[in-house]
Amino acid sequence: INFVARKLKSHYIMEEKRPGEFLPVEENERGTYIFNSKDLCMIEHIPDLVDAGIDSFKVEGRMKTALYVANTARIYREAIDDYFRDPEYYNSRIGYYKSEIKKGIYRQFTTGFFYGKPTHETQIYDSNTYVRECTFLGIIHGQNEQGMYGFIQKNKFSVGDKIEIMKPDGGISEATVRRMADDEGQDIESCPHPGRQIYIDVGEKLDEYYIMRC
Repeated sequence: INFVARKLKSHYIMEEKRPGEFLPVEENERGTYIFNSKDLCMIEHIPDLVDAGIDSFKVEGRMKTALYVANTARIYREAIDDYFRDPEYYNSRIGYYKSEIKKGIYRQFTTGFFYGKPTHETQIYDSNTYVRECTFLGIIHGQNEQGMYGFIQKNKFSVGDKIEIMKPDGGISEATVRRMADDEGQDIESCPHPGRQIYIDVGEKLDEYYIMRC
């Protein structure tokens, strides 16, 4: 499909170019559906990708969070390793892979062009919003004088909340927030304002680049 942009008075519009005609791409209160594709997901089809000779996967990370990229790369790495170790074991864990893939912001899933020409079912017509089943809290960077671990807050959470910690080796652990402090070392009960420097104690050692989610 070829798209062209043309200037109309003082603004631009996008049109789909077809032989002999222009099909305007319009938007209503629910979105512009010609650009509202479902997300490509092939986690259930690793054997087909391997058999096709594909030996390198690319994660679509543009306009995505660090949590999305880390989580997607982690679960595909795990699924690929499981398949090469034992195909039956891989098959038994399909439900787990799918549930983990959904722990990032996503739209409904499709296999795109892999199994034929996409139909209208690859587009989303009832919403233009993403599904969020997991919240990105922050990435660990450094410590304060009290030995608490620092991060730049991404979303609100509170003392007493249970969170998950993603590690660079792909491991995940669960922890409870025991204490939280602001950038002056003063105790706080929650961090409601994204972008602030926050320090945290979860009762265990944390390292640089650990990702927190809930």
